[in-house]
Amino acid sequence: MRRPSTTPRRIGTATSAALVLALGATACGGGPAGPASGGGELTGQTVTVAGVWTGSEQKNFKKVLDAFTAKTGAKTVFVPSGDNVSTFVGSKIEGGNAPDVVMIPQVGVLKQFAKEGWLQPLSDEAAKTAGSTLAPVWKNYGTVDGTYYGLYFKAAHKSTVWYAPDAFAQAGVSEPKSYADLLKAGRTLADSGRPAFAVAGEDGWTLTDWFENIYLSQAGPEKYDQLAQHTIKWTDDSVVKALTTLGELFKDKQLVAGGAQSALQTDFPSSVEQVFGPQPKAGMVYEGDFVGGVAKDQFGKQLGKDAKFFPFPAVDGGKAPVVSGGDAAVVLKQGKNNKAGMKLLEFLAGPEAAAIWAGAGGFLSPNSKVDLAAYGDDTTRGTAASLVAAGDSVRFDMSDQAPAAFGGTKGAGEWKLLQDFLRDPSDPQGTAAKLEAEAAKAYGN
Repeated sequence: MRRPSTTPRRIGTATSAALVLALGATACGGGPAGPASGGGELTGQTVTVAGVWTGSEQKNFKKVLDAFTAKTGAKTVFVPSGDNVSTFVGSKIEGGNAPDVVMIPQVGVLKQFAKEGWLQPLSDEAAKTAGSTLAPVWKNYGTVDGTYYGLYFKAAHKSTVWYAPDAFAQAGVSEPKSYADLLKAGRTLADSGRPAFAVAGEDGWTLTDWFENIYLSQAGPEKYDQLAQHTIKWTDDSVVKALTTLGELFKDKQLVAGGAQSALQTDFPSSVEQVFGPQPKAGMVYEGDFVGGVAKDQFGKQLGKDAKFFPFPAVDGGKAPVVSGGDAAVVLKQGKNNKAGMKLLEFLAGPEAAAIWAGAGGFLSPNSKVDLAAYGDDTTRGTAASLVAAGDSVRFDMSDQAPAAFGGTKGAGEWKLLQDFLRDPSDPQGTAAKLEAEAAKAYGN
């Protein structure tokens, strides 16, 4: 599922030690890039790139494209696709105006494009570079039926719990190391006058993230993979157990700011405001590394000082989860200049391109060759180090792996059913049955 493009997006079980250590377009998109400095092998050619990014994300990606222009001479055009990348690209192909490169935010969509026969396999050079810079798991997520199509360029760390240090200090609580301690700390926060969590229940994707972190830690990566591929049913005991655990949070008015009804009227930006805005209503907000960007850019918080985070804690003795998402660059066969498009992917595969956006902010790279010094602050360096350290234990956001009808549609499928569960978490088994019914329809089995 696509997250709002002003707030990037989801990596499996990994120790959080590295995280802790590291912390001590044409009309719409920016049009052609500036002229190249000197000649270049692609001078006179234009590469069209489509992606969901708008605002600062698009602006910062444009800096990467400008560097590609300076290096090769190719001009670039960025075209915003909107959140429904599949529909956008399908219509462009049908109209004979396909972009050369698409940045795809969902594994399920990448698989769909491959099945449609739209994608060009990565060049040997792009694949070789990626093999030396990315953990093999990222290749797995970019591969369909044995062919490597998608190069993961941008990632999100989806296992961070952000908090207001003043609220923790007032309540006398410290960063919890287990999920049980997390709920205990939340209740202590509430007793001191500030409810524990701002929950963005209006945005169903945030609820899937809550579930996925609990499930990955509690059930383990093997079960996580099976559920993501729907080779086990959502009625499995492990799902019911995870929903029961999540329900403990949802049903406790001390833990959810304003209770379920208020949470269901709270979108993601508002949930961050409830913790870091001028009139705080909660002490913590769970979501990805991009919470820090919102706290910093919109509310003037200094990361590491008045906006901090800790890793999503281990559940029931499992390993601390690290869940991620990401944007994969692919080349369309139908693009007018897909050869130059592949040159762009070869550039994106190396550390130079990622370092440019890392310096601009609002970005994490799964590329192990990117110097952590490229990131602008210790907090972002910490999340980047944790993401890379996760290596092959990375687990991609489960709902992003699912067919969109189940895992990525507002008011339907998993989003809707978890919103219903937030409203009334009294029947985890019944919710699991409903999830299975919707999943079976979407997966076709």
